Amino acid sequence: MTKSLAFNFILSSIVVGIYSQHTFATQESIEKIEVYAQKRAQSIDEISIAVSHVTGLQLEKRSIKDATELGHFVANMKISQNAAEGTPPAVNIRGVGLIDYNTANTSPVAMYLDGASVGSANNQLVDLFDIEQIEVLKGPQGTLFGRNSTGGAILIRSARPDAGSYGYVTGGIGTDDWQKLQGAYNHEVDANSAVRVAFSHTKYEYTSYNLYEPSPEAGLEQNNARLSYLGEWDTISFYFKAHYSHWNGIVQPVGNIGIYSDPINLVTCSAEVAAQGKCVDRFGFNDGSDDFWAVSVNNDSPHHSIGKGWTAEVNWDVTDNSKLVWLNAFTRLDREHAFNCDGAPTKLCEGNLGLKAELLNNEVRYHSQIGKDYLTAGIFLLEERLYQDNYNDLGRDLRGTPFGAASAMFFYDNDIKTKVAALFAQYEWQWLPSTRITAGLRYSDESVEYDSVSMVNSVLEQSEPQGVLMPFYHVVGESDDDGLSGKVAINYGISEDQMIYYSLSNGNKSGGYNGGYLSSPEQAENAAYGPESLNAHEIGTKLTWSEAGIKVNGALFHYDYQDQQVFMNQPASEPGLPPIQLLENVASSKIYGAEIDIEYQPTAAVMLNVGVGFIPHAEFENYTDPLGVTLSDKRLPFTSEINANAQLSYEYMLDGADVVTSLGVDYQSEYYFDQNQNPYAMQSGYSLWHFNTQYRTQSWQANVWAKNLFDKEYSHLKFDLSQFLGMLEDFKGEGRRVGVDFTYRF
Repeated sequence: MTKSLAFNFILSSIVVGIYSQHTFATQESIEKIEVYAQKRAQSIDEISIAVSHVTGLQLEKRSIKDATELGHFVANMKISQNAAEGTPPAVNIRGVGLIDYNTANTSPVAMYLDGASVGSANNQLVDLFDIEQIEVLKGPQGTLFGRNSTGGAILIRSARPDAGSYGYVTGGIGTDDWQKLQGAYNHEVDANSAVRVAFSHTKYEYTSYNLYEPSPEAGLEQNNARLSYLGEWDTISFYFKAHYSHWNGIVQPVGNIGIYSDPINLVTCSAEVAAQGKCVDRFGFNDGSDDFWAVSVNNDSPHHSIGKGWTAEVNWDVTDNSKLVWLNAFTRLDREHAFNCDGAPTKLCEGNLGLKAELLNNEVRYHSQIGKDYLTAGIFLLEERLYQDNYNDLGRDLRGTPFGAASAMFFYDNDIKTKVAALFAQYEWQWLPSTRITAGLRYSDESVEYDSVSMVNSVLEQSEPQGVLMPFYHVVGESDDDGLSGKVAINYGISEDQMIYYSLSNGNKSGGYNGGYLSSPEQAENAAYGPESLNAHEIGTKLTWSEAGIKVNGALFHYDYQDQQVFMNQPASEPGLPPIQLLENVASSKIYGAEIDIEYQPTAAVMLNVGVGFIPHAEFENYTDPLGVTLSDKRLPFTSEINANAQLSYEYMLDGADVVTSLGVDYQSEYYFDQNQNPYAMQSGYSLWHFNTQYRTQSWQANVWAKNLFDKEYSHLKFDLSQFLGMLEDFKGEGRRVGVDFTYRF
């Protein structure tokens, strides 16, 4: 399906949706939503946490592929592919997030997959298939979800086996060679148990394309499988899930944003002109195309990863009002991700991120209903080991020339072991019939051991371009952090469907070792960083007017961010040298803002969802970094002042089939990609529109969908290499992609 044909088909579907006469006349009440934000099933309207809820059906309709697309549903949340798909994503909630692509780091926004922590940011790139629901918890989650969750937590819940034997198969095609095949089969073994198998195959090319003909076509093939079992008896239930994934392909080619109008005399362009692709890098390169999505780069850069593991959960009803839960999970990820960072046909900056990660989770919880009160207490244990095998090859094409001494190939291998032990308890006290008080406390002890080894291959003689391999640095160390975090909240029920709450919560993120590219032994010696903490005040409302079909959730928040861990990509002191990459604790930051989510269903056929986030202040306090650069009063990276999402859905009958047509938008105001408020590394405001029409009978379903409907040009990341190569790496976003899926249910 070409882009133009698919686009015309979508417009025709919109017209059909508007002019078709629906047969619904009765008004339905707002759906009640059940979440696991406090590690037990509860109504979303009774908990003193700002939670955004995304259903598996919503993911299916919009053909959502992976976790990086969740930000389109949630106010004040942004997730990007960061340094291309296959590297750790950049997750940001209310201005708190991680922007480093380094595979050794852990995000301050935690992620839990079927109850188990995914650990480091490497495992936050999750393909979403056969999903029951996803919950986004905003603000620090320092009691029940205490694994480095200063910014929030994302809870992903796979579809579990249930009663009945049934299944479905979905096949889809789309632009840029998009191919999808997914399915699941649920089989009831007996009255007490069932098994479920689910799979996903996706293959596609990127919407950005490469003009450099020797490079292979860039794209990715992702294969995933999941087998799960659920048994439920009188007092015991057992859930087991095994998963496997295999990804293979060529990474997305990076663009080149040159900053010079005259590279010989080092005359720079303005940031506005450079963003239009009209300038050149330090070597005079420009891809020569006015098409934003076109690049010209030596991109024979493979990606290969294999992930596997299991999750097991046992629930034992000790009494009618209490139970014990044991959760055990293990995952292993092996990944090789090559990259080209000069964004040109030359070989001046290339490398590879090699990783082997092993993660073991264990958690035991006790739940007890005490009258109208509720107690949750437990112990959490985690062990993670990261083996990094990385290299960065700088100036390869200069070897054998008079400038060969400027070339160097850095090998940096790290062995990082993390151990976490925590005790936690939360008590929910029904103080008055309309007032509930929640108090929680967590004690955590985390240790990080690191062994970092680096070698460097340098050219000593022009006649010997192969260079000489020499030791560069070897650093061994350990950091140990322990401390308390917790929460106090009070919620007041105005009526059965309306409540207000106040919470004071705290979260901590442990220190560690910055196992990324380090350009000197001195940097390596000082690459350890300390813990950070965040104290959050929040006032929120959860209001439902069922008869009017209106639901409103809102929150005001104020964050005091102490010792914030910030990744800094700083220019070297001399032009032509690689940038200095630091992960440092800045003094503090202040963040405050608001958000509101509105669901309006005027009739059974029409649904309007609107989410608006507003963060007027998200700035560093007084701080000067180790290189002497002042960050005071500068805005935090990846933090838009205003963001909004909206979707209008219309349901109608057509030839006996149920049809739902939806049109929506996600808007982000301008934001910066680094901590320096560099105007070259800035993304101007943009809107991404999406559309889908789903046609469904009892057994068959067709879904036409489109992402970035109007082909808006935007970037996931602009990485500043201006002092080194006279350019910025441009990791482009996703252009317009349209497709159609067909599903058969049996």
